[in-house]
Amino acid sequence: MIPNFKAHPWHGISAGEQAPEVVNVFVEIVPADTIKYEIDKVTGYLKVDRPQKFSNIIPALYGFIPRTYCHDEVKKLAIESGSVDVEMGDNDPLDILVLSSHNIHSGGLMMDAIPIGGFKMIDKGEADDKIVSVMVGDHAFGHFRDISELPEAEVNRLMHYFLTYKNLPNEPAKCRIDNIYGAEHAKKVILASQEDYANKFGG
Repeated sequence: MIPNFKAHPWHGISAGEQAPEVVNVFVEIVPADTIKYEIDKVTGYLKVDRPQKFSNIIPALYGFIPRTYCHDEVKKLAIESGSVDVEMGDNDPLDILVLSSHNIHSGGLMMDAIPIGGFKMIDKGEADDKIVSVMVGDHAFGHFRDISELPEAEVNRLMHYFLTYKNLPNEPAKCRIDNIYGAEHAKKVILASQEDYANKFGG
């Protein structure tokens, strides 16, 4: 009898046969969470990273694209597209938000998503891109194909979270967003992160 096993969400699952047009996403956090969860890189299980300290909550489903890694190629792309003082990628899988009108209650699941853009976030010298995507088949968001098609208020809501979630009131911002980019650049970031993964882990 073959024993049951669980594929590691980062290493044991592909980014998707159609990546970067459609990508697999491992969801770590949902908007209802008051705890920040993240994947344990050794075991592949979700672990508690920290309680959310402040009143802002994650504005969309949040996780990462399997078999991606943000290192030299992601850093190089950030510099080539105009960022300064970028010293490295953040040495994590590529982060991704998934917009959906459905109420998904917990993370630890996989879904298909279509990248439509992203934020070039720089966090203390690290390139820490946040890809924005829509859930495949979602009846409210599934037809969007570029971040420019989203309402401005929705884009601002997503940006506000990342610019404030680490800050105490009246503290200066700890990170910045240098650029809001569309679907084509988002795909370049995904490909760069896949190249970084292959360089680091092989395959």
